[in-house]
Amino acid sequence: MKRVHVAAGVIRGADGRVLIAKRPLDKHQGGLWEFPGGKVEDGESAEAALERELAEELGIAVTRSRPLIQVRHDYPDKQVLLDVREVLAFTGEPHGAEGQPLAWVAPEALPNYRFPAANRPIITAARLPDRYLITPDEHSADELLRGLSSALQRGVRLIQLRAPSLSDRAYRTLAADVIELCKGRAEVLLKGPLEWAADFPEAGWHLSAAQLRQLAASGRPIAFGRWLAASCHDALEMSLAASLEVDFIVLSPVLATLSHPGAVPLGWPRAAELLAGFTQPVYLLGGLGMADLAQASDSGAQGVAAIRGLWPGWVDPSGATRTI
Repeated sequence: MKRVHVAAGVIRGADGRVLIAKRPLDKHQGGLWEFPGGKVEDGESAEAALERELAEELGIAVTRSRPLIQVRHDYPDKQVLLDVREVLAFTGEPHGAEGQPLAWVAPEALPNYRFPAANRPIITAARLPDRYLITPDEHSADELLRGLSSALQRGVRLIQLRAPSLSDRAYRTLAADVIELCKGRAEVLLKGPLEWAADFPEAGWHLSAAQLRQLAASGRPIAFGRWLAASCHDALEMSLAASLEVDFIVLSPVLATLSHPGAVPLGWPRAAELLAGFTQPVYLLGGLGMADLAQASDSGAQGVAAIRGLWPGWVDPSGATRTI
């Protein structure tokens, strides 16, 4: 069965809402909502196909977009490759040129709509930002909270509380303070024994590679609706994460990093190879910062994850101050 290549767009309005369209009843998966787009013709790039389809379907001209995610999915009667781009700017007023109903939806509300099964990773990618801040371990609790306040003011919306040097009691106390600080402003993922997850229902969970290997045969450890992420370093761990139905992964190290000086970097080419065909959003980690977002996106990643590279006011060894 030939895999159908489709270009789709996550179209963002000025207020951050996402445009979705309802599929005609007489089409495959008819009556469900979708991200607008259409088939890629032979010899056509996904970017060109999306621009053509959105002009025909919605009457808009795309002026700025970026790769977001590729999804391969097998239905009983059809195999599809969804080449998804995030549309960040366009001209014209979107309308259903083919009579299809449209809706502008807040990203967090997307799971409330019925989409084809292949769209699930796209919904996740549409809800996630392009940067994932991992907290440094060398600060006091007060310093860390001040740093997080600054990061929130600068637009960070996804945070992992990583503090391996703290005692269990101190970490749990800090976790409660961080969750309260970020309420309504950013999503927080905690890291530690999964037995704690029930005590922090507002937070997601980030699995270590060791936890991932231990849980791989057990199924997803927390309910859908809470973010679940995992640290991965190779193809095997990525496969385990997919089987566990995590929402996204962090792949590392891409470049040499101060926090893990003995780790052998993957490098950009190998990172891109690992991402090809992987159908969950991926953040790249290891020596990266905001300046690497474009290359991360071109490599197939959701964005970058970083400790020092995203921490407000951190000064790198060259003496340059890194800001978000």
